[in-house]
Amino acid sequence: MYQQQEAVQKMIDWIEQDLCRESFLLDMARAVGYSPYYCSALFHQVSGSTLKSYVARRRLCRAALELSGIRGRVLDIAVKYGFSSQEAFTRAFRGAFGCTPAQYRRQPGPIPLFMGKDVFHPWQYSAMYQGGKNMSAKDLREARVRVEYIPAHKYMGIWEERAAGYGDFWQYHSCDQVCGIIESMRQESHPVVTSHTAGWWYKDGKRCYFYGFGVPEDYSGPVPKGFQLQSFPGSYYLVFYHPPFDYMEDNGEVMRRVEDLAWNYDPTKESVDSNGISTAERSGRFVWNEDQCQCYQRHYPEGIGYEVLRPVKLL
Repeated sequence: MYQQQEAVQKMIDWIEQDLCRESFLLDMARAVGYSPYYCSALFHQVSGSTLKSYVARRRLCRAALELSGIRGRVLDIAVKYGFSSQEAFTRAFRGAFGCTPAQYRRQPGPIPLFMGKDVFHPWQYSAMYQGGKNMSAKDLREARVRVEYIPAHKYMGIWEERAAGYGDFWQYHSCDQVCGIIESMRQESHPVVTSHTAGWWYKDGKRCYFYGFGVPEDYSGPVPKGFQLQSFPGSYYLVFYHPPFDYMEDNGEVMRRVEDLAWNYDPTKESVDSNGISTAERSGRFVWNEDQCQCYQRHYPEGIGYEVLRPVKLL
């Protein structure tokens, strides 16, 4: 299965390099070393989308980004991305996003962009070629804690009372639609509470899950349908974390370690300074600040690792 995923990821990467290419199937097949028929069948099997549909949707999204960021005729953008006419481009654009290209250019806003697929991840190479279990044993660590300050900001998201975590959340919402909308507004995201930063808040003592992204404190732009916008003051956060790890081998164990520490931690009995050093002499003690702020989650296994952030204030 890894080999099939890797082959399809090569196809996706090849397509993304030049979405404007007029004819891609034969050239792509030569590039990845399979027949055109096998490429088409394997792509559909692994990605869940036909090649034709994938390319068409990605072209629409690239065209939408150009409409909002580059000055030029709508017809030129339509032709660039393979549409036979401006009318054909308009029909496809309206069908995908609910407005015409001209309307979107006049007033760009949140739209459900179709994100490029990612079916094979760098950490999977360890499982294929280097022996995932050996790397896993080497890289697994105990969860640690440090302090971080997040300034005042707003958060654009979906607060789902029925969900306690990431997996639960997507039982009630379309991942493609929600993530596509967030991607269309990536340029608005906060530099610290970035796109796809999720987390938890408390409802009648129950921990519930939300998903979305932060925006600057002065944001006054559109709010997508189904999303809400809330303001949060600046606060210190205790960051419970594990450094980058092998997702395929250790994701469950890393999340368990970090969350066990995060949800059972008593900040009044132990203090942590900005370097993560647990010494009362070098830092003040904390209490939770979860009545004013919400908890955040950062999950980028191959980048920063896994982090749970709980807001605190000094005693």
